[in-house]
Amino acid sequence: MNDTISAIATANGIGSISIIRISGDRALQISSVLTKDKKLTPRYATLTDIYSDKNELLDEAIVIYFRAPFSFTAEDVVEIQCHGGFIVAQNILRATIALGARVATPGEFSKRAFLNGRIDLSEAEAIAGLIEAKSEDAAKILASQMKGSLKEYVEKIRDEIIHILAYSEVSIDYAEEDLPENLISQIKDRLTILKSSLESTLRASRAREGLMQGFKVAIVGKPNVGKSSLLNSILNFNRAIISDIAGTTRDTIEEQIKIGTHLIRLVDTAGIRESDDEIEKIGIERSLEAIEQSNIVIALFDSSREADSEDEQIISLVKSCAEQKKVLYVKNKIDLISKFTHKEIDFDIELNTKDSVDALIDALESIMDSTNSSDEMMLISQRQISAVENSLKNIEESFFPLQEQELEIFSFHLIEAAKEMANITRPFENNEMLDKMFGSFCLGK
Repeated sequence: MNDTISAIATANGIGSISIIRISGDRALQISSVLTKDKKLTPRYATLTDIYSDKNELLDEAIVIYFRAPFSFTAEDVVEIQCHGGFIVAQNILRATIALGARVATPGEFSKRAFLNGRIDLSEAEAIAGLIEAKSEDAAKILASQMKGSLKEYVEKIRDEIIHILAYSEVSIDYAEEDLPENLISQIKDRLTILKSSLESTLRASRAREGLMQGFKVAIVGKPNVGKSSLLNSILNFNRAIISDIAGTTRDTIEEQIKIGTHLIRLVDTAGIRESDDEIEKIGIERSLEAIEQSNIVIALFDSSREADSEDEQIISLVKSCAEQKKVLYVKNKIDLISKFTHKEIDFDIELNTKDSVDALIDALESIMDSTNSSDEMMLISQRQISAVENSLKNIEESFFPLQEQELEIFSFHLIEAAKEMANITRPFENNEMLDKMFGSFCLGK
């Protein structure tokens, strides 16, 4: 990390400002050339002309110098706030490269912050997640974790594991001494509480996955029940082609929309039925995939037609996934004579897509809001979930050797559990793992 890196830290496109960030030992030296030795007071904004390495005027910009270690990377950092656009920021970036910096790789600023002890991995992941937050609730959770709430939780769990481990080590080291008769029982009780805490965290994290990744809502039903009309009504514009011909929608149609405080992906699926048409069969397969990947399923039925085998297929399909995802049963076309009845269905909502779908939108918002009702700590990535799962597995496997008083084996499992929890915040260095993780960050971050 002896070299100096530089990158544009704002998104591409035309805007009022762009930010070029420089970090490393030569950051101040490079900025001195760009500003013609303009005096930069640490943490003060300085308005100055910016010149290229060939002494050409590039822009008038605001420059801020953050002296190490009081910066995001804990290195010398200079940020140049120039006029936005496609050209100006690129010209300034090229000038920094000509003066000795190199272009940063994606996530390299955050990686340096981690390696320099400025943040841990949980805080780094929270920063990356905050940039792409799909709801206001998710943004609040991520902001809290960016300030160290998950780190505190992990440290609390690790401290408890270490305390339990100390009990075990005492029993091993002083096996010939008179120890409390209930020592093993005390260890088991503390271990049971710890196991319950980790299980609650995993449950809450899985239940709120849509909150973090963005909810995916699939509209399913047999052909010609009004799925595309429902999609258009929710979006409030004609996104999907509408026709009385069954099988008009032959592929999934996906759009983003904000409902309440949540950004969701709404998927209109091809009508599910038996078909000999190869293209329609592919569309139906994609519909089944959309259901599998969704958090919420809207099962749509036509009120004006009697239930048939195709409806039975939809009901069977939806019931098979009801334990993993929320299902809303919706009856459409209620302006027509009602013929649809089914003993296994209690409809949540009855509507006509030509009039209003507000009741359905309110129901979706209520479901999504309810996912954040838990006060449990939330894991925000599969990496974190895997670490807790592995830690929990070691804790579960420790009960048998504890019961048999095979304390060396018991201690081994606890040490492994502590290591797994450490992986969430600051694992034993593994450059390949770090490169992969930080490589998924934004360029300039």
